[in-house]
Amino acid sequence: MRVDPLGGTQQQTGRRRGFGGGIRWWILILFAGYAAWSWFGSAETDPYTGETAHYGASPEEEVQLGAQAYDQVRSDAASQGALMPDNTEVSKQIREIASRLVNRVPQVTADLASTNQQAAPTSYQNFQWDVSVIQSDEANAFCLPGGKMAVYTGLLPLAKNQDAMAVVMGHEIAHALLRHGSQRMAQQKLVQVGQMAAGMALGGMDPGQQQAVMAALGAGAQYGFILPYGRNHETQADKVGLMLAAAACYNPREAIPLWERMSELGGGERPPEFASTHPDPANRIQTLQSLMPQAEQFYAKYCQGSPPLK
Repeated sequence: MRVDPLGGTQQQTGRRRGFGGGIRWWILILFAGYAAWSWFGSAETDPYTGETAHYGASPEEEVQLGAQAYDQVRSDAASQGALMPDNTEVSKQIREIASRLVNRVPQVTADLASTNQQAAPTSYQNFQWDVSVIQSDEANAFCLPGGKMAVYTGLLPLAKNQDAMAVVMGHEIAHALLRHGSQRMAQQKLVQVGQMAAGMALGGMDPGQQQAVMAALGAGAQYGFILPYGRNHETQADKVGLMLAAAACYNPREAIPLWERMSELGGGERPPEFASTHPDPANRIQTLQSLMPQAEQFYAKYCQGSPPLK
């Protein structure tokens, strides 16, 4: 190593450190620019809600991914003897509810888009609708991107009637219509870029301090971004699903007692709302009650001749 009597060695070392730090900050700037471009570049107005949404996959990719996942679910259920045949009474009832809901998708889509002064989306026209019933104690149902659905028999005693089951299935269909799967992909991509950028920024920090800072950043992202994002998706699906059930001539008022029963699952114990991807049941019921006049308008519009709501 060359020693400079005028302090050149220290100056060179300082320059090297400054150069490394400068590179790190340039990389951070590039990461931030890429994240901003990716996030804001994917922004669109969601016609169903009028809110800004960000998408991480095309509608065609969503349909393909959903079909692959559905095939796997059916295969796993069949291997366990849990996939119920289509000719069983419960399968027929579930398929009838699904058919009525799906048949109202075009009208509800157009009505909600018009309310938000948006053109009606057409991505649902490429959905490959199907529904399977799976024997399980789990009280659950889902609709994958692209329209593939499954209902678990553990949900039947909780729903109690076809109206409540239609509310649940309408909610799940709404997730697919709103492209929430694609939105979660965009969110996850943004979080991953942020984590990579944070790792670069903390590269010269003591490992213990780095771990503590990363944990704090992770908690901030979880509670300040990821969980609220999930709760908003649930609220959106509640609204669109309720309108869908009402337009399909199911009683939307059954949503209230349904979620009252849902709130009692597990003895009513659950994490506080800020630590959950789902709204607090009391808040959820309050939101549904506020939406009921609109749902009743959908019922009146599309269900002339049907029994009056009780």
